[in-house]
Amino acid sequence: MKNWFAALLPLALVVMLPALDAKTPASAGFLAGAGSQTAAVGTAEIRVPETVTVYLNAVDLGTGGGTLAGDPILWYQGEEASAVFSEREPDAGIDGPPDGYYIVNDTEEAIAYPVSPEAEVRLQIYDRTGQPEDIEIVGDEAVSLQKFSELFEKSDLLDLSQFPYHLTIQNGQVVRIVQQYVP
Repeated sequence: MKNWFAALLPLALVVMLPALDAKTPASAGFLAGAGSQTAAVGTAEIRVPETVTVYLNAVDLGTGGGTLAGDPILWYQGEEASAVFSEREPDAGIDGPPDGYYIVNDTEEAIAYPVSPEAEVRLQIYDRTGQPEDIEIVGDEAVSLQKFSELFEKSDLLDLSQFPYHLTIQNGQVVRIVQQYVP
């Protein structure tokens, strides 16, 4: 009987431990405003990539990575956007957000996000030629970190700071920057 119990105890622990894994509070995360998600596997802790949506205030990037300064926001779209919109804007006189998305930014912050040198940048719209008539949407166009930094500084025709960005964070660094097009 003891051998049976000794054999099943480790198996029961392996099956039950992931269900008991508690989420770490956002305040204990690697990056302020980014939270922390982990998954337990045996005794090792694996960091799960997470996404935070921000308005960027400053961009300092080059071939060696760099830093983004951003203000975290809550980004909603579709039915979720309609529900949050209805709750927060009950007297708006319309049924839902006009363009199918809704942004909540109750507190303005400036949080520094370190960027990996291997981070990828995907833009939807930017000034490619300096001519207003040439500005068009090209979905998920890849640009280098250095190019993104240069484009962010040019705001005469299109100000890239006016768009939200989805940042994928892994091991404490931004590994992906995706511009969210908003009409």
